[in-house]
Amino acid sequence: MRRLLYILVALMAMGGMQAVPVPDNFLPQRVETQTGPLAQGAEGRIVFVAGSSDATFNVYSITGQLVKVVRVSAEQRTAVDFPKGFYIVKCSNQWSRKVVVR
Repeated sequence: MRRLLYILVALMAMGGMQAVPVPDNFLPQRVETQTGPLAQGAEGRIVFVAGSSDATFNVYSITGQLVKVVRVSAEQRTAVDFPKGFYIVKCSNQWSRKVVVR
């Protein structure tokens, strides 16, 4: 019961997430050379990079619940604030991976 309460409180806290602009030098150099879509965990946020075409990212909690859908235009990047934890990010049915927010 206590675990369920923690999950509910965490989901309620995620309701106020806002996207913020990201400066070009925010990501490490190795990410800049990648042409496809990318999601990377950072301090208190996940950074989404679209690559050469528009991309849609679905962010799931570790329990499998859809938390947020993020759409990013081609050649753009967006950072969305998330509470600390583990997330599964799925990109337009191309790939999915685990992302850690510290």
